[in-house]
Amino acid sequence: MKASKLIIGVSLAGALLLGGCSNKSSNSSSTKVKHVGVLQVVQHPSLDKSYTGFKKGLKEEGYTDGKNIKIDYQNAQNSQDNLKSMSEKLVNDKSDLILAIATPAAQSVANATTSIPTVVTAVTDLKAAKLVKSNDKPGANVTGTTDMVPIDKQIDLLLSIVPKAKTIGIMYNAGEANSKIQADLAIKALKKAGVKAKVKTANTTNDVQQVTETLANSTDGIYVPTDNTFASASAIVGKVVKEKKIPLVAGSDDQVKTGGLATIGIDYESLGEQTGKMAARILKGKEKPADMAVEKANDLKLVVNKEMAKALGIDPASIKEPK
Repeated sequence: MKASKLIIGVSLAGALLLGGCSNKSSNSSSTKVKHVGVLQVVQHPSLDKSYTGFKKGLKEEGYTDGKNIKIDYQNAQNSQDNLKSMSEKLVNDKSDLILAIATPAAQSVANATTSIPTVVTAVTDLKAAKLVKSNDKPGANVTGTTDMVPIDKQIDLLLSIVPKAKTIGIMYNAGEANSKIQADLAIKALKKAGVKAKVKTANTTNDVQQVTETLANSTDGIYVPTDNTFASASAIVGKVVKEKKIPLVAGSDDQVKTGGLATIGIDYESLGEQTGKMAARILKGKEKPADMAVEKANDLKLVVNKEMAKALGIDPASIKEPK
């Protein structure tokens, strides 16, 4: 009889112990550290700010790197080989979510996984880049924010600075899908205004100076979209246009600060922050990328490089946003 009671007591204690372990396991599972992979195509101010904003957005929603999330940041330095291997690494490491910064990075990640939730930023047109079925309802594992800017307004801004312009130069890397979309829209806006467009492309940053000099010698003004190749070499662009005294309107405010005259553009840190908050909703299990509409920038702003304006003999105060 005593032996029976002892067996029952041990059994109950074991059950309670196992029950406690089960609860502990359940609790630790719900609070486990999430792994967030990040792939950035190249290092330059706009994309760097996107990443900074992303971390800020996550933190505002309760996710801090080193605390309840672990971020694995990869920068491909504009190498296709790096993009492929780094995408595969983030997928093989079983990331809970991946952030892709810029179109080439986004396409590389999308090719590597159709299951891991992926948010992208600094991508001009997610549908045209074949990342989503539609911007309103992505339909798969990818969503994010677009950096599409009002190209027509940027062209209007340039033409307001050089109202007698007969030819405007456009330069970009034809290998970047988002850049070609913007360049085509710029050509269309110029045609509507009755101004000729002269287009030159550069495949690498090594080609940027020659392309810029060619257009600076043969046009009345230059437009460059949010192109990663030209953004990476914006200081070179700035040196050329300053020497040639040619007004340049760029796609982003960072390109203006380092090598242009003006823009009506996006704050990339703010855009990254929006993306971070989208990612947080996915990590919390509140939403799935397939159902999350692609978001646009919350605000745009006129940015003028006053130093450049003075070097070109233009009064900075005379540069205003076209109505």
